[in-house]
Amino acid sequence: MRTPWQILLAEFLGTAVLLAVGLSCVIVDFGSGSPVVRLLPEPWLRRLVTGLLFGSTGGLIATSWVGRVSGAHINPAVSLAFWWRGTLKGQHVPGYLLAQLLGGAAGALPLLLWGRLGSSVAYGATVPGAWGPWGAVAGEALTTLALVAGLFVFTGHRSLRRFTPLLMPALYALMVTLEAPLSGTSTNPARSLGPALVAGQWSGFWVYLVGPLAGAALGVLLFRFRLLRRFESEVAKLYHFDVDLHGIFRRDR
Repeated sequence: MRTPWQILLAEFLGTAVLLAVGLSCVIVDFGSGSPVVRLLPEPWLRRLVTGLLFGSTGGLIATSWVGRVSGAHINPAVSLAFWWRGTLKGQHVPGYLLAQLLGGAAGALPLLLWGRLGSSVAYGATVPGAWGPWGAVAGEALTTLALVAGLFVFTGHRSLRRFTPLLMPALYALMVTLEAPLSGTSTNPARSLGPALVAGQWSGFWVYLVGPLAGAALGVLLFRFRLLRRFESEVAKLYHFDVDLHGIFRRDR
């Protein structure tokens, strides 16, 4: 069974928009010579604003056409987590991952328009920070675990499902503020792939594959404990839970 082309298009466009808009926020908030740097000289405060804007971008994408059609995963780690949890059918996973990675590459291309401002921060590329690559792996695993756990709690509770997109701004504001000095807080291999391509910055790139996938796996394992089994996700969608256009999201009964 092939994944419907509308779903692949939605994931491609959603991931591209996430990178183009979200990483533009990174560039404006941290680029050399940006007025934001003078306005908000404290790095932690700029990280908080950046995380809030990045998460808000993801939340808005989830409430859009993308969320209605594909579930707005826009992140390979999220798609894999839903698959491992049993709410996304395995035959559709390769299509999701390919669309997201291609979307990440396409979404990074407009960042070149930022010129020197963008290049001063490698267009938002993520690289290991103060604790080296293994510290970055730990940071990526923990933040991705937090993302996956949050999604499972919200999507697994009927009264919370419609508020799932609202999780993103607060969660990323917190995670970027606290964890970005370790890894840049990617939580998303597609998010790291895009700027690595346009900036040619591949230092420690393996971290942004290993860390998010490990975090997603830990999130799935965590929800196998009896205490958390009541948060049983029925659909692999971040929003529009009453819509399943192609019948590929719902858990088999």
